[in-house]
Amino acid sequence: MLSKINKTTAKIMHEKIIILDFGSQTTQLIGRRVRELSTFCEIVPYNKFPFGDKTVKGVILSGSPFSVNDENAFKTDLSQIRNHYPVLGICYGAQFLAASSGGKVEKGDSREYGRANLISIANDELLRGILPNSQVWMSHGDTITIVPPNFRKIASTDDVEIAAYKIENEPTWGVQFHPEVFHTENGVMMIDNFLNICGMKKDWTPASFIEETVSQLRQQLGDDKVILALSGGVDSSVVAVLLNKAIGKNLTCIFVDHGLLRKNEFEKVLEDYAHLGLNVIGVNAKERFYKDLQGISDPEQKRKIIGKGFIDVFDEEAHKLKDIKWLAQGTIYPDIIESLSITGTVIKSHHNVGGLPEKMNLKLCEPLKLLFKDEVRRIGTELGMMPHLIHRHPFPGPGLGIRILGEITPEKVRIAQEADDIYISSLRDFDLYDKVWQAGAILLPVQSVGVMGDERTYENTIALRAVTSTDAMTADWAHLPYEFMAKVSNEIINKVRGVNRVVYDISSKPPATIEWE
Repeated sequence: MLSKINKTTAKIMHEKIIILDFGSQTTQLIGRRVRELSTFCEIVPYNKFPFGDKTVKGVILSGSPFSVNDENAFKTDLSQIRNHYPVLGICYGAQFLAASSGGKVEKGDSREYGRANLISIANDELLRGILPNSQVWMSHGDTITIVPPNFRKIASTDDVEIAAYKIENEPTWGVQFHPEVFHTENGVMMIDNFLNICGMKKDWTPASFIEETVSQLRQQLGDDKVILALSGGVDSSVVAVLLNKAIGKNLTCIFVDHGLLRKNEFEKVLEDYAHLGLNVIGVNAKERFYKDLQGISDPEQKRKIIGKGFIDVFDEEAHKLKDIKWLAQGTIYPDIIESLSITGTVIKSHHNVGGLPEKMNLKLCEPLKLLFKDEVRRIGTELGMMPHLIHRHPFPGPGLGIRILGEITPEKVRIAQEADDIYISSLRDFDLYDKVWQAGAILLPVQSVGVMGDERTYENTIALRAVTSTDAMTADWAHLPYEFMAKVSNEIINKVRGVNRVVYDISSKPPATIEWE
């Protein structure tokens, strides 16, 4: 057994594009666009290029929150990348290529953000099929003012002379706009052109992912025994089926009731997993978690306590089972992105990422670590899993622990569970459940005056949250019908003892996050 976490991920052996992340908020969107074109890619820090990896066929340089002229700007040596691979620099990536080659990047007369239109489009393979006046999305304060002699301008906008360029006698391009964002009309076509330049086969599919991941899990795990942290959600469920295909009886699934699940979820989930033929042990650890969380109101502390509690329970169960070597988890890519950005800024700790303790007695296996949520769902569909398991709304690992703002008590859990149950059931009844990405009831640490019958009340407030999204990286609040909201509000106030007010959250992400804590 290891004393430190060994984070091991089944490596995909497909040809790949490497995206060097210079800290842009849209780096993950670049990855999604590449994946949508049936091409595997990996996002790595700007200074961690995987030299020696023969599966790399091309490189994309992301944007950045920095100016290339900032003292603290992220910079790296590209000499071993340029001319060895096709390269596409986006925004900061394009400016960094120009500046590091002897060009000049300066603050523009005005910062250019938002829509612009390409003019003077040259005949170039990166821009094949792009029509004049195509809309692009700009987001930069600097601009390239001088390029080296071997840089050829291939597109402009009304305000940006060098909107795109090609380096002569070198498979390197730069664009000062963002082809990855929705508002760039032909952005996906442009990325597809770059993939064609790289000679990508575009054969990365759910079926190929399953075949290769199962094969690699067998190689990675051998005859070792594995316990899987089941949550009841799509991510850990897909991991369970993948591992079951790979190692069969050597997998034991652990489903912990930390007292912060949805109403009756423990029993329902165990029943679902029995249908999948999985070996599942249910552990009732409610009292343990309630005790550990007593008096704690800080959200980061709660997340870390819940994360540590999970690991402790798994470790104890592993010792009971004997010879367990691995802990498997349903960690996906947005979990990692939110837990620690390239700039080192923690947004919030996830119980299976940032909340892990420094030491543990099991190696870690995370086969979905590089996938987005919608990709995980496609994998589940390909595996033949039941639709209601695949299309369940995401539910946070810490559960209601981060939907009960402030200190957690069994009574607050009861209120949150009952309100949430009415809300989710009503979404299904109104045929709205599948039209939103994620929904839940949040118990606020706020009491307000109300009137029930002829009596004055001073009771709790429930906030309802529902968002639309595709990958959880960005989200908008769901525009639910008024008649639905009225019905849910009345039912919660009438049926949930201790609640006299219901409000609805209309915040998008960013600036808010989907969960409140």
